[in-house]
Amino acid sequence: MTALTLNNIAWSPLGHGHCHHQFQLSDIELHVASGQFVGLIGPNGSGKTSLLRCAYRFARPAEGEVLLDEHNVWQQSPRWCAQRIAVVLQEFPDAFGLTVDEVVAMGRTPHKGLFDGDTHRDQQITHEALNAVGLRGFEDHAFATLSGGEKQRVILARALAQQPDLLILDEPTNHLDPRYQIELLQLVKRLNIGTLASLHDLNLAAAFCDRLYVIHHGRIVASGTPAEVLTVELLRDVFGVDAFIDRHPFSGYPRITWITHP
Repeated sequence: MTALTLNNIAWSPLGHGHCHHQFQLSDIELHVASGQFVGLIGPNGSGKTSLLRCAYRFARPAEGEVLLDEHNVWQQSPRWCAQRIAVVLQEFPDAFGLTVDEVVAMGRTPHKGLFDGDTHRDQQITHEALNAVGLRGFEDHAFATLSGGEKQRVILARALAQQPDLLILDEPTNHLDPRYQIELLQLVKRLNIGTLASLHDLNLAAAFCDRLYVIHHGRIVASGTPAEVLTVELLRDVFGVDAFIDRHPFSGYPRITWITHP
């Protein structure tokens, strides 16, 4: 089983670890244990996406290290990382006329040689991934014709087809209606692999995450269980909004009600 550790990460868009910029990252310490669902929350512009990019080997940190178990991912090949880390982003790829089945099958690419075709096992894994996200029967549909929510589930299926050790999700519920938001996060939870997800909806973060990290102005300002992190004071200081927090009547996790002042 695989764990992710970020040690003393610093990054800036100009390549200088400590420039004064809203997307500067400084002194980031973060850990995702094997099988743990960890949420990254913070206001827009706080650095969530930039931090995820450092973790999945897209934006090289100016300082610090990103470890997958004992391996520094920035000292490994892109193929090595793609065999172990699957990423679901906010933006949809240009599918260039590909069908749903073909998009999901791309998840098998890191595990094959340059000229290898799809094996029966590859096809089986692709179909299992589509079944898992509720899109059985969509195999021959053109990816470009799907709704935003359907596309998001196809991209998750592609990630599942990679059979990763670690899953990184950047606002995975953005394009989904409430039913599929819940179903997607339930599915991710059931995978029982290390998962780091930036989440916009704090109530979903409270419901599904084992631990939360709060990022603000490029720094981690709080971490812990949802109950430890989601306090009235933190929400006011970080998000600038007053809130009432109680316990969900059925599940017991923190429930946030935003307070609006007329």
